[in-house]
Amino acid sequence: MFRRPVLQVFRQFVRQESEVASSLVLERSLNRVQLLGRVGQDPVMRQVEGKNPVTIFSLATNEMWRSGDNEAYQMGDVSQKTTWHRISVFRPGLRDVAYQYVKKGARIFVEGKVDYGEYMDKNNVRRQATTIIAGKKPVVRSVSCSLKGLA
Repeated sequence: MFRRPVLQVFRQFVRQESEVASSLVLERSLNRVQLLGRVGQDPVMRQVEGKNPVTIFSLATNEMWRSGDNEAYQMGDVSQKTTWHRISVFRPGLRDVAYQYVKKGARIFVEGKVDYGEYMDKNNVRRQATTIIAGKKPVVRSVSCSLKGLA
């Protein structure tokens, strides 16, 4: 009773999979991060020989929660965890605005993508680095005073 419809569905699935495999289909994906936090250091502009300059700064985000049992949830101790993020701004207009106006302690919103890379340190040891690359639109804004119109 169920055998015939199951076989038909399976054959149709196999047929569709083989058609997809034979044609070039580009699959969309998403790599997006949104952070709201405080700047940990004044931005630094760096330029590697032969490459475009980049503005780099650190951003701290905080996560807070109450510990304790469910009944006394309101009475539990407040715990906090701070996570530090390395922000890199490559876009020329945004890079210059971030370097000029973003200051240590400012509360800002950054939207970008996560990038994982490797580099060799001074002792020739391979290190891994995680960086947030600020997006193409003017997304680095001060919450207290907007930089949106400056970028």
